[in-house]
Amino acid sequence: MVVIRGATTIAEDNAEEIRKAVKELLLQIESRNGISRDEVVSMVFSSTSDIHSFYPAKAAREAGFESSALFSAQEPEIDGGLKLCIRVMLFVEKNITPRHVYLGGAKVLRKDLSGKMNIAIDGPAGSGKSTVAKALAKEYSILYLDTGAMYRACALKALDKGTNLDSEEEICELMRDLRLTVEYENGMQKTVLDGKDVSEEIRQPRVSMAASTVSKYLSVRLRMAEKQREVASNMSCVLDGRDIGTFVLPDADFKFFLTASPQVRANRRFDELTAKGYTVNYEELKDEIIRRDEQDSTREIAPLKQAEDAVRIDTSEMTIAQVIAEMKRRIQEKI
Repeated sequence: MVVIRGATTIAEDNAEEIRKAVKELLLQIESRNGISRDEVVSMVFSSTSDIHSFYPAKAAREAGFESSALFSAQEPEIDGGLKLCIRVMLFVEKNITPRHVYLGGAKVLRKDLSGKMNIAIDGPAGSGKSTVAKALAKEYSILYLDTGAMYRACALKALDKGTNLDSEEEICELMRDLRLTVEYENGMQKTVLDGKDVSEEIRQPRVSMAASTVSKYLSVRLRMAEKQREVASNMSCVLDGRDIGTFVLPDADFKFFLTASPQVRANRRFDELTAKGYTVNYEELKDEIIRRDEQDSTREIAPLKQAEDAVRIDTSEMTIAQVIAEMKRRIQEKI
């Protein structure tokens, strides 16, 4: 069973306004969640203290929701609270990711759901930003754009071509013929290089350091930033990387900088790679992470650093769930 939330406002307190608003809200919830009325077990309504003329639950019954249990309550008066607002919770017998619906003046309650938003997450390797970004995107039912995968694809092409990674001229020439696209299938990102899905191949250890090397070149960063901004301008999404909040999307609605100690990050990466069947040495991995931190933070073009308006979160002693909860709390505070 899942709970779907919704809210709307009315122009004035009269029965017709309430009937119309409740019907529209419930129809929108049905449509956006792909549910049928017999799957709704119960509905709980609440209305602000300035609504007296008609029960929202009765309006739901009149709108055709006849099989579910209904309950209505009036909220206490709150100074500065939203006026003429009707809220609802639907308890639905279906295994889905709920899409909450906020209409009319109630959109201000959840700007994260009612309008386009971009979330920028930066941080060093192993800080947990990719795992958190994917989970956060799922929480808000928006797109996750794996920007690191794009740089890894550039590095993979350079390695396969035998390109000198220390030659900016050769890397720049490689960018001229780069055919890189980001596709989405069943909500998952696929990185397609020269017509081939390389989503798994780019996760090889040999690609990691090479990605850090090629990403320091202006031609690479400008090309990737252009693609990332194009996606972000058209839809709500979560982007993670090292320069999202400072270079790619300096005007992102929400910015976070995740970090952790090198030891913790090395442990995470070691577990991740060994789980995939790679043979890796922990000490070498830790040294590589430290070198990569140095290289990423000292490069001339868009270095790794925390944006001035980003929220810094040290994830060393936190679970993924705790990090996500903290980020959601910060987002809700801002909206």
